[in-house]
Amino acid sequence: MTAVEQLFDVRDARVVVTGAGSGLGLAMAEVMADAGARVTLADLDADSLERETGRLADSGGQVRSFQLDVSDRDQVQGLIDDVVAAHGGIDVLYANAGISLEPGFTDPQGGIAAIPSEAWDRVVGVNLNGVVFSMGAAAEVMKEQGAGKIVVTASNAGLKVEPLVGYSYAATKAAVIHVVRQAAVELAPHGVNVNAIAPGPFRTRLGGGKLPDPKVEKIWADLVPLGRMAETDELKGLVLLLGSPAANFITGAVVLIDGAATPSSFRDEISLG
Repeated sequence: MTAVEQLFDVRDARVVVTGAGSGLGLAMAEVMADAGARVTLADLDADSLERETGRLADSGGQVRSFQLDVSDRDQVQGLIDDVVAAHGGIDVLYANAGISLEPGFTDPQGGIAAIPSEAWDRVVGVNLNGVVFSMGAAAEVMKEQGAGKIVVTASNAGLKVEPLVGYSYAATKAAVIHVVRQAAVELAPHGVNVNAIAPGPFRTRLGGGKLPDPKVEKIWADLVPLGRMAETDELKGLVLLLGSPAANFITGAVVLIDGAATPSSFRDEISLG
């Protein structure tokens, strides 16, 4: 094995991915399984979880699945206990599960006065509470091991004003970024790295179960200097980096992957074309 291969060697690493049934979480599970890690896919959607775990297993991946709602702390603890029982520990957690249930304030149905209470509570439950519960349960295992990596899916909407996403989504992503920074300092003496990925617009089914339609894609493309939305496969290199030995001295980082949308956010006007 070459020195470069050793840097990114995650063979047999014990990996957990929440929200792994589709979208960015599935890309995370795919790249780690392809690289030889032992991956537990966790998701609320039983059908997609079974389908994608089976597909990865058929391709030779060392994969297993666990159905849960990450907003339930006991279910999250059950996931972590299950992985420890199966593999003896956890090397990498991707706390990725996330949802979006309301439009941005540019939408006639959006705005701070129009936030449905149920949507707010559910988004906070998954995007913030679920991340904290997942991080906390995994951190206890990693502290005992004296090593581990936690990677949280945040968003560039947690770093800048983003009129096209809902308040609950933006607020929870901003919150988890600060949680990551806090936890990075707390857990550093225990050999645990904690980082966040901050994606921009990716072509996922986050909002309503469908890929963005051409009009929505055009809106996002106009806001991204690279001129397009990203494909989920384009996340895989960063995912592998942050879960591998190459990231041993990276902690407390918030890594943008948004086609320069955040650096260009000085724009005063947004075209809804």
